[in-house]
Amino acid sequence: MLSYVTTCHIWRWMTRTTRPVSWIKAALKEFRGFPETAQSICLAALTIAAEGGKADMAKPMKGLGAGVFEIALPYRGNAFRVVYAVQIGEELWVVHAFQKKSAQGVKTPKHEIDLIKDRLKQLKEMLP
Repeated sequence: MLSYVTTCHIWRWMTRTTRPVSWIKAALKEFRGFPETAQSICLAALTIAAEGGKADMAKPMKGLGAGVFEIALPYRGNAFRVVYAVQIGEELWVVHAFQKKSAQGVKTPKHEIDLIKDRLKQLKEMLP
C-alpha cells in the first residue's frame, strides 16, 4: 500500500494562489538523501510549480500522461531527479526522487519509469 506524508504548504510573501505540495513518503525519504543545495534548488522549482508555473529545469515526462513533470538537476557531477504530478486532486504530488546513476545519457532508466507509473496508479486509486 502506498503511504504519503500530510500536505506541506509553501508560502510566499506575495499574494498568489499556491497549491499544497504533498509527498509520497518514499519520495520524501529519497529526497532527504540529496545534498542540501540540491534539495534547495529542487524545492525552488517545486515552489514555481505550486504557484502555477514551470521551472526551466522541469520537463514533461513522455509516456506518463499529461501533468507529470521531471525536475532534472545536474549537480557536482551527479544527476538528481524529482518527479511530480499536477493533475491529481487539488495538490501537487511529488511521486519520486532519485539520483540517476545510469550511463544511458539523459534517458530515465526503465526501472525508475516503472516505479513512477506504479506510484501514480496507486495515488490515483487512493484519492477521491
